[in-house]
Amino acid sequence: MPPTIHLVRHAQGYHNLCVENETMRDPDLTPLGEQQCLDLRASFPYHDKLTRLVASPMRRTLWTCTRAFGPDDGGAPYPIVALDTLQELSDLPSDTGSSVAALSAEFDAARVVDLSQVRDGLWTDKLGDTPFEPTKDKIEARAREARRSLRELAGLSTEDHVAVVTHGAFLHFLTDEFQDIPNGNATSWKNCEYRSYQFVDLTGADEDAAIVETDESWQRRRGDKPRLSQHDLDELRVVAHGRIVPHLKASSHL
Repeated sequence: MPPTIHLVRHAQGYHNLCVENETMRDPDLTPLGEQQCLDLRASFPYHDKLTRLVASPMRRTLWTCTRAFGPDDGGAPYPIVALDTLQELSDLPSDTGSSVAALSAEFDAARVVDLSQVRDGLWTDKLGDTPFEPTKDKIEARAREARRSLRELAGLSTEDHVAVVTHGAFLHFLTDEFQDIPNGNATSWKNCEYRSYQFVDLTGADEDAAIVETDESWQRRRGDKPRLSQHDLDELRVVAHGRIVPHLKASSHL
């Protein structure tokens, strides 16, 4: 069996409460968000199969990962591997992370979080010509880089289960699936929702490291509803990009 990647949107953060809160830098989880983590911990059926935890270095994703999946004894599968490619899309303060030093102090990185793959300084620069600038091409490029990193972390000759906590809008680019996004919103993923995926190509030769949702995950969410054709998925992608991408560079509207 190939590895299974369980993708999770973070729990509710304070920026999710109102537009005004999007001016908060790297916000924390709300009390409801903390409860959502506990609910996910109680309902997630694969804890005993998890061999690795991965998360965006944003505070809300790290706290979600710790509270929903982190073992109580601090043992395996700690530490959480933080990948800066998994951060959210826009250049809003709420979608901009903290320094590695600040994260190390908050999460006791020597035990809980591995920040060695976070490019300090660069990963929080979303206003300049960097890999994290919120343009379509750069978002697609880092989604591809993130999938490659997950493939390397999971390995293709194992039956490992990996939990990956990231962000609602970015999840659509990571999965290359843009179904059911409500008007006026950037994602169809609920806070603390998880969906399960496997790599399409098990040889490791696919440069895109494409992933597909497992039958179990699809049926859990959608029942007997048939999957869309590739043509329909491609059309949804074009429409979603047209709606989402022009609004990601908030600095250009100030």
